[in-house]
Amino acid sequence: MKTSELTGAALDWAIAQCENFPVRNGFDDNCPEYSTDWSRGGPVVEREEIDVNCVYTGLWSAKWWANNSGMVKNPAQRFKHNIQTDGPTPLIAAMRCYVASKLGHTVVVPKELA
Repeated sequence: MKTSELTGAALDWAIAQCENFPVRNGFDDNCPEYSTDWSRGGPVVEREEIDVNCVYTGLWSAKWWANNSGMVKNPAQRFKHNIQTDGPTPLIAAMRCYVASKLGHTVVVPKELA
């Protein structure tokens, strides 16, 4: 599934994978709701230094810059490893960005979540 299309339980599951949160058999009722609960997702946004901006009403953009993107050694490469994603809320945009930075632009999610 495209990271840019992840929502709800599938997005929360993917974030749990990135956070090494133990989730049994696909989705677990104990899986934190990172994508809707700022007390869960907010610390990830802060720790990862994800930049979130409102593009227009109903569309948010999140950006993450890799610390190892070569900006100091080769300024021409500075955007090579950067990630940008969008979403209907600031937290969803940021969580998609986080998942893309850790797992890539496509994620294999359990079929019951797809």
